[in-house]
This record gives sequence, C-alpha cells and structure tokens, in this order.
Amino acid sequence: MPTIDIDYKELQRLLNIQHNDMEKLDDILAYVKAEVKGYNEQEEMVNVEFKDTNRPDLWSVEGLTRALRGYIGQEKGIKQYNIEPSQVEVFVSRELYNIRPYIACAVIKNIQLTDSVIRGLMHLQEKLDQTYGHNRQKTSIGIYNIDLIKLPIEYTTVTPKEAAFIPLGFTEKMTPDEVLEKHPKGCEYRHIVKSNLKYPMLFDADGKVLSFPPIINSNDLGKVTEESKNLLVEVTGTIHAAVLNTLNIVTTMLIDRGGKAYLTTIHYPDNSEYTEKQVTTPNFNNHTMPLSVEYTNKILGLNLTAKQISELLQTAGLDIQKITEPNDITVRIPCYRIDIMHQVDIIEDIAIAYGYNNITPNWREIPTIGKAKPDQHVINLVRDLMIGLGYQETLNTTLTNKEALFNKMNTPQTPHIELDNPKGTTMTCLRNWLLPELLEFLSNNKSVEFPQKIYELGKVTHPDPTCETKVQENENIAAITTHPNANFSEIKSVLDSLLTNLGIEWQIQETTHPALIDGRTGKIVINNQDIGIIGEISPQVLENWNLENPAAAFEINLQKALN
Repeated sequence: MPTIDIDYKELQRLLNIQHNDMEKLDDILAYVKAEVKGYNEQEEMVNVEFKDTNRPDLWSVEGLTRALRGYIGQEKGIKQYNIEPSQVEVFVSRELYNIRPYIACAVIKNIQLTDSVIRGLMHLQEKLDQTYGHNRQKTSIGIYNIDLIKLPIEYTTVTPKEAAFIPLGFTEKMTPDEVLEKHPKGCEYRHIVKSNLKYPMLFDADGKVLSFPPIINSNDLGKVTEESKNLLVEVTGTIHAAVLNTLNIVTTMLIDRGGKAYLTTIHYPDNSEYTEKQVTTPNFNNHTMPLSVEYTNKILGLNLTAKQISELLQTAGLDIQKITEPNDITVRIPCYRIDIMHQVDIIEDIAIAYGYNNITPNWREIPTIGKAKPDQHVINLVRDLMIGLGYQETLNTTLTNKEALFNKMNTPQTPHIELDNPKGTTMTCLRNWLLPELLEFLSNNKSVEFPQKIYELGKVTHPDPTCETKVQENENIAAITTHPNANFSEIKSVLDSLLTNLGIEWQIQETTHPALIDGRTGKIVINNQDIGIIGEISPQVLENWNLENPAAAFEINLQKALN
C-alpha cells in the first residue's frame, strides 16, 4: 500500500483546518480510504497510508486536498483546469518505436517553488515511477528548468558510447554505458534499456542532453531549484495512455500550486508504426460514463433518487452532464481520475459520500449452502476420461501475451482482452484459446520422455459488448500429443473416445487453420454448430516453439459441446 509524507502545515493551509488532532485527521482521510501512520512533531510531517493503489492522483498534498474538499463541504464537483496554446514542440525518432516509443510534455510557468513544494514534487515523481510506472519500465518522469533549454526538443536514440553528458548529482561527463555502470540510478534501472542496441535520449536544439530516460536527468538542464520559475514536465514510456495519465497528474498538481500550464505538440514520424502523427499534451478533457439509478440502489440497498445521487457525486468530486429521470445519469469524470473503469467504481464514491455508517445493514434471512456448480460433475467426468486416455492435466495461467497467442501460432490477431496496467511483458492479455499455452508447456519440457500427451480444461475469455462486464468466459478443453509418429488419426481417436463417452454425436468437416497443416485439419461440428478445431500442428508453429517432434491437437468449447 502506498504511503506519502505530507507537510502538515501545508495540508492545514490548503484544507483550511487548524486542529492538530490526528484522530480527527484520520476521520477526514477515511473519505479517500487513507489513514495516518505516523506524525513527526519536530518536522511537522504526517505519514499517510492509502488502502488503494489505484488512486495516484491522491499521492501529493495538492491532490489529497483536492479530493477532500468536497467531503468537508468546501468545494463541489469537478475542479476545472485551463491550459494555454502550444509553446513547445517535440520531435520523436522512428527508431524509438520498439524501445521506448511515447512521450508527453507540459510547460508550467510562473510557479513559486519552495523547499516543501520541491520535496512534494519529487516525492510524487518517485511514487508514480515506482508504482503506476512499474519501477520506470512503463512510465518515468523528468522535470527541467525550461529557461535553460533551447527549443525545439528532440527525442531520439544514441549508441551506448556516444552523447556523453554530466548526469544529475555528478561533476564529470559519462557516456550512456558509463552511466549504467557507475551512476546509482544507472545501476538500479539499467535492466530496462541494457538489452537495446540504442538508448533513448532527449536533446534540446543546441544538442545539449536533457536526460537519458528512464535513467537520469542531466545535471546541466535537469536540475530544479527554488529559483526555477518555469518548468518543463516530460513523461516517457511504453504505453501511451499511461504516459498521458501520468502527465495529467503531475501537471494538475503544479497548477494547484499556482502555475500556468501550456500545451506541447508532439510530432511522431510519418511512414512509421505510430498511429497518431501529432499529439498535443496534456489533455484535460473530462470523459463521461452512464450510471443506472436502479443498479446503484440495488448495489447499495438504498432508494436514492437521481437528484440525490447527483448531489453525492458532486461531493465526491465528480459532476453530472445529464439526468434522464428516473433511471439514468450521465456522469462527468475528471482527467485525473484514472481509477474509474466501471459504474461500480462510481457507486463506491456514492457510498463513501453517503456514509457507510448511514447504510442500515440488511441481513439475509435464509442461510446459503455451498455446493458445486451444476455442471461440475460433467467437468470432473471429462477430466477422468482424459486421464483414462493417457493424458496428463496441466494448469496454466489465464494471463499470457500476444506473442504467444498469435505470432508464435502463425495466426492473425482475433478479439481478445488486453490489460490496461500489465505488471510485465509476458502477461499482458487474457487467453482466448488454450493451445498456445499447451505448446509453451511442451517447449519448456523437451527433456521429458516421449510420447508426451497433455491436456487442459480451463477458462478462455472473449470481448462481448452484450455482457454487463463486456467479457464472456467459456470453459474449453484442449489436448495435444507429440512424438515422432504423432498424427491426425491418433488425436481424432482421442476426441472420438471423449465425446462418445459423453454421449455426444459429432462430425468433422474439412477446413483450414493457420496454425495447422492444410489437408490434415478439421472443424468439429455438433448439431450444425462449430465448436472447435482438430489437426496436426504446422511445422512453422513447431519451429516457433522450438519443438522437434510432430504434434497433433484439438480444442473445443466444452460448454457448447455439452449444451
């Protein structure tokens, strides 16, 4: 759980409170699911711990007070942020696309920096880099005195031995490779860039280095002091949405400190993989989300009207665009609230504003009795049949990546669910079929004696806009056999034994599939409904997984088959 240190005098001034009672402060912090973990009376610093990790907009004294003002009756609705026309241009090299492709910037002018403000800004930067930025792998932040920078700015790549500069905190010039070996930040974060042939670098128009992202700023241009009045904030990273979100959080914090924000124009190269060629940042546009009054009352066990819900939403720092009595509200969500993904997130804010203690508990009158789901006995039977046919069950994670799902399977991308905030590059999306993970399992167990016969019975996920969660989960079963003589006839006999013992009549219709060999591939059909695929794995796919022996496999939608 993230913790931040806050100057208590600043918190008192910004919230217009005078007391020094930590219990009262605890009561106020409860509105944003936080609590006091410690208080240093000598330095007047409060250590605040947040129960949620998905509200990075709260991780500064400015963001925290912005969220609390509504709950203590000082300010209602969304705080509006204004931004002036573009002042800076940044030109991005096409070589960055597979290294660290995205950048977003903002200029903040006429800001009064004190030691307390600078410490809070650095603290926010560190927290965002560590948590939301996944230790700088996904996003990292740089802050500069823009009065020292000659415009425009170039975001490009350099070789490890060129573009020597003086890193922050040092007095001698170093090449990027020397920074990674000698500088403490280089040693800590070199794993992010070390595998690349070239490294990302930011230059001004005179060719001076601003920073070596995501490692360290230059000592010449990347040092901010109390004398700095005009700042450049930049965020680089691998996920565009995360880069934009991070910039919004830092920029709004500086505006709250009295700064005036100016747009920056980012120029991405033409004739490249970038989908957008020109982007202006930051973007403070609010977005909207529909909210059902009926669903809200069902979740909370209350009987609130649309007007009452609207008032509670304004207390929580949100706003209303439209009320369609009696059942629907269109909610306006500020740019810095990156945690709101579903109307349940909005309902949680309503519950906090209403007060959990004001909700009367509604105890269930009939006890529930745990039992297996209705089709579990059939699933257990399927497992027993596969084991009886000589197959060993595997249990793989539902999280995987597009490289395994599509590229290694030699198939075009099909609809799938991607994670908005993945923890690493190997688990970025939910699987939409099982065979890739069975092949990955085989590729990691090539030393095991052949024949190898494995199966998995598990969930796969597909986008479905008709479902409440926009996601549909299906129970699939896939099996694969590999040895020097593995073929279509062998795997067909396994599938026939499985379905026959389940009392299911089925057929095979000839078809093609990019992961299977033409002429040795069949579509599995039950009651004129396509429920799966069967065939021999193509040599190209086997090569992609570093498998030497032939393999034959099938995968079926078990729910469709049983229905």
